[in-house]
Amino acid sequence: MSLAIRKEAPADVAAIEAVTIAAFLNAPYTSHTEQFIVNALRKAGKLTVSIVAEEDGEIVGHVAVSPVSVSDRTTGWFGLGPISVLPEWQGRGVGSALMQEEL
Repeated sequence: MSLAIRKEAPADVAAIEAVTIAAFLNAPYTSHTEQFIVNALRKAGKLTVSIVAEEDGEIVGHVAVSPVSVSDRTTGWFGLGPISVLPEWQGRGVGSALMQEEL
């Protein structure tokens, strides 16, 4: 496996959406809105971190990080997720590679 981890590029948007849909398609606890959340965060300029895992030119994973509000109004907090990996790539270290990358 020669996985490349990199920042999201504008041309990746459709592939990220497809990966996110596929990753959560059969997940037990989901409302199947993860792709909408990522797109809304991107559109609002709140997708602080958006990185992809790519194998032979195909995006096989994605992770998003965005700012969150906490009840006491403390700033500087970020939420992780969703983290999405194509089903056939799950369990092969893609999610871990996305989380360990420093970009």
